[in-house]
Amino acid sequence: MAKVLMKGNEAIGEAAIRAGCLNYFAYPITPQSEVAEYLSKRMPEVNGHFLQGESEIAVGYMIFGASACGERVMTTSSSPGVSLMSEAISYITAARCPAVFVNIMRGGPGLGGILPSQGDYFQATKGGGHGDYHLLVMAPDGVQEAVEMTMKAFPLAEKYRGPVMVLGDGLIGQMMEPVEFPEDLYVEPTNKDEWATNGMDTRGSKEKNIVKSLYLDPEVLNQNNLTLKEQYKKMEQEVMYEKYNTDTDYKVLIVSYGTMSRVCRTAIDNMKAQGIEIAMLRPKTLFPFPGKQVHDAAVKESCKAVISIEMSMGQMVEDVERYVMGKRKIEFYGECGGNIPSPEKIESVIKALL
Repeated sequence: MAKVLMKGNEAIGEAAIRAGCLNYFAYPITPQSEVAEYLSKRMPEVNGHFLQGESEIAVGYMIFGASACGERVMTTSSSPGVSLMSEAISYITAARCPAVFVNIMRGGPGLGGILPSQGDYFQATKGGGHGDYHLLVMAPDGVQEAVEMTMKAFPLAEKYRGPVMVLGDGLIGQMMEPVEFPEDLYVEPTNKDEWATNGMDTRGSKEKNIVKSLYLDPEVLNQNNLTLKEQYKKMEQEVMYEKYNTDTDYKVLIVSYGTMSRVCRTAIDNMKAQGIEIAMLRPKTLFPFPGKQVHDAAVKESCKAVISIEMSMGQMVEDVERYVMGKRKIEFYGECGGNIPSPEKIESVIKALL
């Protein structure tokens, strides 16, 4: 299939359609508003449904309603908008409904700024709303991966019957890159008749399907949480990661994801040309986190230190520390507010560490 030059936000919208999502509800917020602009035109062309809600809170419950009916549904937003959807995401998770959320992160906390950030790692990977829950979280490093992860998100949401989040940032949403839309990533929906409120006549059943998140009996509520916990354990088979320059006797292991990892890759190449071997492990899934892979790369005999490099004040570094388990020194470097450290800056940080 020929590649097409597209802006990240627009490519995400097209990827959703190619994945069979014909329901998109959203509220505009920079730097992801072009997804809604694109789908407001494209959805009618494919007999889909586009609706701009009156707020992100309303959108969250529109997503809940459509997902409860067994429809493939998606929304996109940016950091403060996802915060407003967090209550609905908790409800959707408890009710075990599949849905896709895309967060194109901006600077924070508060209103922050409209430039790229990775400050929502905690929000995405540790639940974000109330209660014991997780989302399956994927983090693309560019427009092509944003397309592929968006397309994968729908069948994964249905497989685990819960929300899946694609966590990008403002740069991925705004930059243009050549992309292709792999046809083999489309997966037919399965098993929705077993749980969705899609009508007894529609599915030829005499039994009602009830979708709810209210469990007043403590034993029943506990069991629902145990069921969710089992799903999170099963999600570990979906772990995705990339190793870079790990076949060398590297002195330092970088752990980085998303846009930041691309800068780190350039820095690694530059230092390699200077005779300095540095490696990187890039998590593609942030939950489940590739903890074993990080640990194994960190404890290689030549490796003396591990550094988590993020566009935040230090969030993923806590997961890195958890899995390295004190076997190597853990360092952190990060900037936020929209600043993206240059390869030269990363080089200087690594050299100072050495």
